[in-house]
Amino acid sequence: MYSSFREMPVWKFALELSVEVFLITSNLPRAEDYGLTSQIRRSANSISANIAEGFGRKTMKDKANFYVIARGSAFETQSHLIYANQVGYLSAEKTENLVDNYNQIIHELNKILKSIK
Repeated sequence: MYSSFREMPVWKFALELSVEVFLITSNLPRAEDYGLTSQIRRSANSISANIAEGFGRKTMKDKANFYVIARGSAFETQSHLIYANQVGYLSAEKTENLVDNYNQIIHELNKILKSIK
């Protein structure tokens, strides 16, 4: 059992990916600052934030709720990445790599949810 959310491998990986999303979105057109750039950064950052919040909740129902929200944000981030690829902002290779990484997070969150239900 972990004594802090900071010890959770899924939180560490989600934070790492959030930083990567931040860096790749730094190259998006300025016209996207209040659109895609903002949306994808918020959804990516929401994953680790909701994992942390879920960790801090007392009841299993509360914990599960935040892990479900984190999982939803992972799917949302994948959608934004695919859109960024479709409009030519991200290469197919970078997009697939990131989508695969978010699939790993989704898988880990599914395992956590299964274990607490």
